[in-house]
Amino acid sequence: MTDAVVPPLVRTRLSVMMFLQYAIWGAWLPLLYPFIKNHRDFADGEISAIFAAGAVGAIFGPFVAGQIADRFFATEKFLGLSHLLGAVLVWFLASVESFPAFLTISIVYGLVYAPTLALTNSISFHHLPDRDKDFGKVRVWGTVGWIAAGIMVGQWLLLKHTPGGDDAAAITAAQDAGRADAFRLSAILGVAMGVYCLTLPKTPPATEKKSNATLKALGEARRQPLLTLFLLAVPISVIHQFYFVHAAGFLTEVQNRANNDSISSAINSVFGVGGSGLMTIGQMVEIAVIAMIPLVAKKIGRKTLLAVGIVAYALRMAIFAYLPDGGLGLTLAIAGVGLHGLCFGCFIFVAFMVVDENTTSDVRASAQNLFNLVIVGIGIIVGSTFATWIAGLNQYTDVAGVERMDYRGLFSVPMWMSLVCLVVLLAAYPARRRPVFEMDQGGAV
Repeated sequence: MTDAVVPPLVRTRLSVMMFLQYAIWGAWLPLLYPFIKNHRDFADGEISAIFAAGAVGAIFGPFVAGQIADRFFATEKFLGLSHLLGAVLVWFLASVESFPAFLTISIVYGLVYAPTLALTNSISFHHLPDRDKDFGKVRVWGTVGWIAAGIMVGQWLLLKHTPGGDDAAAITAAQDAGRADAFRLSAILGVAMGVYCLTLPKTPPATEKKSNATLKALGEARRQPLLTLFLLAVPISVIHQFYFVHAAGFLTEVQNRANNDSISSAINSVFGVGGSGLMTIGQMVEIAVIAMIPLVAKKIGRKTLLAVGIVAYALRMAIFAYLPDGGLGLTLAIAGVGLHGLCFGCFIFVAFMVVDENTTSDVRASAQNLFNLVIVGIGIIVGSTFATWIAGLNQYTDVAGVERMDYRGLFSVPMWMSLVCLVVLLAAYPARRRPVFEMDQGGAV
C-alpha cells in the first residue's frame, strides 16, 4: 500500500483485531495437552491425532481462504463469519468426552480457525502504509491478547479450581477439570471477534481474476529466499511443538518442586497455576522483541534476524533439558520461557515479513496462507506426532509407582534439531539483498 488513503484509526482497529485473534487461541492452546492427557485420559496416539487435526485447516487454508480473500470475498467478512462459527465449535470442546467427537470437532475447528491467522496478517499488510514501521505495532497486540487470556485462565484455575489442603493428586485433578473453562473463554472471545471483524476496514478481493492466486503463490515460493525459508519452516515448527505440547506440564512440575519457596508463591500470585500463565512470560518478552524489530529491520539483514531466532530455540531447549533442581531451576526455567520472545519475534514474525515482501501484491494473502500451511499445518502434524513419540520414549515409572517424564531426553532432541537448522540457514539463505517485490519503504533483507 503506497498511495491509498489510510482509513481513520486503522492502526487502532487492526490492533484490537490482533488482540482478539490471539486471545482466542492463547486461552486454550497451552493447556490442551494436560487437559486431554490427564482429564480426558486420551491415549498418546489419540493426542497426536487431535493436535494434527487442528493443523488440517492450515493444510486446506491456502486453497480455500487465501483464494477467496484474494479473488472473490472481502477479507473482513470472511474473518467475521469464520470466528462466529469457530466460537460455537470451541464451546463444545469444553464438554465433549469421547475421542471421536473431540477429534471431529477439532478437525472442523481447525478448518475454520487456522486460515484466519494468516488473513489477519494479510489485512494488516493491505492497510498499513509502512510494513517495517507499522506492522510490529499492530501485531504486538496479538501477543498482549495471548498474555491476557493466559493469565486470566491461570488466575481462574487458582481461584476456582485449586482446592485447599495438601492432597496434590486432588489439586491436580481439580485443575485439570477446570481447564475446560479455557475453551469457554475462547468461545466468548470468538463471538466478540466475529462481530468486530465486520467493522474492519473494507478489504475487497483483487480485481484481476485471470489466474489462480494459490498456484501463482506456489510459483513465487520456489525463488530464494522463500525456498530456504519454506524448507526450514517444517523442522522449526516441529521444534515449536515440543515447547507448546510439553512446556505447561514441565513448568508445572518445576513450580511444584519449588512449591514451598517464597519466590514460587509470589509467581503463582501473579501468573496463577497450570502452566499457561507462566508461559505468558515468553509473550511479554515477545512484545519487546517485536517492538524493537521496526527499529532494526532497516539496518539488520533478515538472515541475521532469522539466525538469532533459531539460536534462541536451541538455547531454550538446552536450558529445559539440563535444568537443575531447586530455586535456581525455577529461575532458569523462567529465563528459558522468556527466550520464546526471540524465537517467535526473530524467526516466525520476520519470516512472515519476508513472505510478504517477496511476493506480488495480488497473491500475498495466498502466500501468507501457504507459509501458514507449513508452520501451522504440516509442521504441527509432523511435530505433534514426533514430539508425542519422543515423549513416550522418555516416560518412566519412579520407585513410588508415579509416571514421570525424562525432560532431559525429551528436550535435547529439539535442541540438536535447532542447531542443524542454524547450519542450513547460514549455508543456504541468500546473502543480504533487497526484497524481490519491494514496496516503497525499502529495507534490509
